[in-house]
Amino acid sequence: MTKINNELKNIEIEGNNPLISIVILNYNAGDLLIDCVDSIQKSNYKNYEIIVVDNISKDKSHKKCKEKFPNIKLIENSENLGYCEGNNVGLRVTNGEFVVILNPDTIVDPSWLSKLLQAYRKNGDGIYQPKFLATTDHSMLLSTGNMIQIFGFGYSRSKGDLDKGQYEKFEKINFASGTCIFTSKKIIEKIGLFESFLFAFHDDFELCWRGALIGINSFYVPLAIVYHPVEGYSFRWSPLKFKLLERNRKYCLLTLYSRSTFFKMIPGLILIDIAVFFFYLSKGMGKIKISADLEILKNLKNINKKYKNNQKIRKINDKELIIQFKNEVIVPKWVIKNRTNILFNKFLVIISKITRIFLRF
Repeated sequence: MTKINNELKNIEIEGNNPLISIVILNYNAGDLLIDCVDSIQKSNYKNYEIIVVDNISKDKSHKKCKEKFPNIKLIENSENLGYCEGNNVGLRVTNGEFVVILNPDTIVDPSWLSKLLQAYRKNGDGIYQPKFLATTDHSMLLSTGNMIQIFGFGYSRSKGDLDKGQYEKFEKINFASGTCIFTSKKIIEKIGLFESFLFAFHDDFELCWRGALIGINSFYVPLAIVYHPVEGYSFRWSPLKFKLLERNRKYCLLTLYSRSTFFKMIPGLILIDIAVFFFYLSKGMGKIKISADLEILKNLKNINKKYKNNQKIRKINDKELIIQFKNEVIVPKWVIKNRTNILFNKFLVIISKITRIFLRF
């Protein structure tokens, strides 16, 4: 159940400047939420509505934001619905022809919205993301497009790299970052909303892969700039995050690959699973890994139902997608020790290459 406060009225949609609905999911973001909305107000594109969805924040940041910006639409959830369903609540009440999912700890460049809209108009239907730079160091890249590794790991390309202008080309990517997603409402209607079972993490990954199944691609727009903390304010590296990442990785593999592809990958998947278990064990989170696997087993019926739905609508085969997927996972040094990263990646690349032989693509 939700409570909607002060809906925007009499929204004028201009012919050449369509209404864009910006959905911001908030959970104890503090002053970051106010700073985010304040930066949006400075955008050079003016025909937008802001919908703040709050997941029962205890810091009252949503109320403070509403007081400072009375024209925003505020939805107060009666429970913490997570990233996926929380954003779905906002998406269901959007009025715009285009929609944006935006994290509350971002700061947007004044031209961000106009650049994203221009890219969409020029290149057509798809899911778009801007260039992400670090809030505290505008020369540090955080994402120039997100990549999918064939065993279901996702990572941000160029995270931690110095911005030397090496990623200034508009291009197709594996998936757009949920930190800021731009698309049209008609695309959301075609793909569907975020998968609520995931709760958080792999949400953008799953949405964009699901879109790719029906020929809707994801794109990187370098001229649109959004600033974000090096590590987001929510969840950080907690046991819950480790659990959701592993559980949701397997959910995506089981619902998005065809059964034929999945079965051919089983030897490689088993080896990777053993490696992931020992990684979790080294972090003192062996029980978390087991808990994630048990949740998959408990939900196999729903997972199979989702799989069947995805296969009914798919237009693109696995071969076309896996050719674009990566063998490695590139992770910044501050996320994982460099030696560990190198060893895991070497193992991952070897198993990925062997698996591609089994797949014959």
